Amino acid sequence: MTPVDPDTAAPSAPASRACGDNAPAAPPNSSDRAGSLRATTPRTRPRAAGDPVKALLHRHRELCERAVDPLEIAAGLEAHGITDRTAARFRHRDVFSLAEELYARSPRGEAPAAAPAPVPAGPAAYRRFGCALLPGALAAGAAAVGQTWAGPAAVAATVAALVWPGRAAGGRFPWLAHLLAAAVTGWAAYRYGTALAVGLALAVGPGHLLAAGFDAGARARLDASRALEDFADRVRPLLFTAVAGFTAAAAAAAAVAGAPLTAAAPLALLLFLTRLLLRHGSRRGPVAAALALALIPVPAAAPAAAAALLVHAVLALSRASAHARP
Repeated sequence: MTPVDPDTAAPSAPASRACGDNAPAAPPNSSDRAGSLRATTPRTRPRAAGDPVKALLHRHRELCERAVDPLEIAAGLEAHGITDRTAARFRHRDVFSLAEELYARSPRGEAPAAAPAPVPAGPAAYRRFGCALLPGALAAGAAAVGQTWAGPAAVAATVAALVWPGRAAGGRFPWLAHLLAAAVTGWAAYRYGTALAVGLALAVGPGHLLAAGFDAGARARLDASRALEDFADRVRPLLFTAVAGFTAAAAAAAAVAGAPLTAAAPLALLLFLTRLLLRHGSRRGPVAAALALALIPVPAAAPAAAAALLVHAVLALSRASAHARP
């Protein structure tokens, strides 16, 4: 056996401890903990990158769990600003395809309830229609007997018909659009006389019917569509039909009241689009801007405001999120 030299066989650990006797010893598990952290951190990131839908599912868990179909999830995602381009980052071709995966992966304790079937019009619907006829009846009756307050009453009743349907647009100033609509209607009645205010009030009833028909038709198309683009293609003709029908009804109301058609029809259309957009939760900024434009004292202001608001309505009301069930 070869003899061992004590100088060469001395271990290096005691020598290192001899040099650092006064230095505090490191905790025995610190290196293990650091190593475990270094080992677990890289494994977490690839898992999230490999399953990007999981983070989205966690972020919108409540929406996905209470949805009755994938299209409701698609409408909710669209309302949160997720577009088809954003869906591509989640490895899907569009929002609807992403919503289908979210719907399939959402845990549910029980089978989702079926979508409510359309019910025939009941007493509440007839009561709402009767309330919509009140502004025109009040204004026309007051004007027929020569009351001086017929114009202000028609203005107040017309603006109340905008507030009444509910679901105002979001924003910091909830009554801004309604105040501007009152200013536009009052300014028009001051410029063109009581006949114009009466004509606008008479158009409230047909506007209620056409708005209710558009709402029901859009809901039916939302339930029947299989993609967001499909829904947009289906709802735009419905919107143009409602706008055309209301324009004809407003022209007839102006003729009955004796109001100038070139002034009454654009103003009535502007108020009708305001009602539709406020009813379906559109942002108040474009609505307020169009109403403010109509306050400019030039003849072309009201038609330009109505045209601009129609363009915004086509873009806003063709989104599924504008018609999703609350």
